[in-house]
Amino acid sequence: MSKKRYKIFKILSKFAFMFLGAVLASIALELFLIPNNVIDGGITGISIISSYLTKLPLGLFIFTLNIPFLLVGYKHIGKTFTIFTLFSVTSLSIMVSLLKPISGVTNDTLLASVFGGIILGFGIGMIIRNGGSSDGTEIIAIILDKRTGFSIGEIVMFFNVFILSSAGLVFSWDRAMYSLITYFIAFKMIDITVEGLDESKSVLIISDEYENITEAILARLGRGATLLNGKGGYTSTPTNVIYVIVSRLEIAKLKSIVYDLDSTALITIGNVEVSGKSYKKKSIH
Repeated sequence: MSKKRYKIFKILSKFAFMFLGAVLASIALELFLIPNNVIDGGITGISIISSYLTKLPLGLFIFTLNIPFLLVGYKHIGKTFTIFTLFSVTSLSIMVSLLKPISGVTNDTLLASVFGGIILGFGIGMIIRNGGSSDGTEIIAIILDKRTGFSIGEIVMFFNVFILSSAGLVFSWDRAMYSLITYFIAFKMIDITVEGLDESKSVLIISDEYENITEAILARLGRGATLLNGKGGYTSTPTNVIYVIVSRLEIAKLKSIVYDLDSTALITIGNVEVSGKSYKKKSIH
């Protein structure tokens, strides 16, 4: 397979998995959660409440309410991430509309909350793992993560406390508690699927194009990088190794940046615990 065909195959695979993730999320919403008046967090949760109050299609709200966040994401995060997210949001909007006429799987609210959360988290996790997002609040969280001392997980949680609490006012307080159960199960499933929504990753990049890659990471990802002096173990040729720390949501974008400039680059990724507000407020230098 040629390099061009392989790249096209990888992109199409990402879209396929993001679509599958959107299908799973739609099944969780329409067949488990919504029939039992249990909501998800984020824009999806707001959409469920808005659809319930206005009797307008859920898919319409999911799509339209995410548009402003997509515009912000395009400006601050990048074109690729925004395109993937637009595709995921559109797929989710269409699928919930198609599944609307189908009856719910169970009337047991606890079972619906648990299994709906599992399926929803797995679906969203597949979307995130392939470089997209299904919810605009995650875009805002990524932006605020770089400008404040709060993590992505903390920011998302802050939004969702208010959104999930509103379920108690619209439905009932027991439904709000069931919604919290769903949210925490879904969050854990996302964590399992993508190895942590807010997990920091240390990345080592070995490439002869280290200067161009370093500049591209700063320009396109907004992250600084450290150049480490290295030497080939076999050839003893001096080289520079790029060291950068990013969030899990930025891994797909980082790989794209590197391989666009050097398809033969070696990338190693590891989990790392980062302390210090300087990382949250700005990139490592």
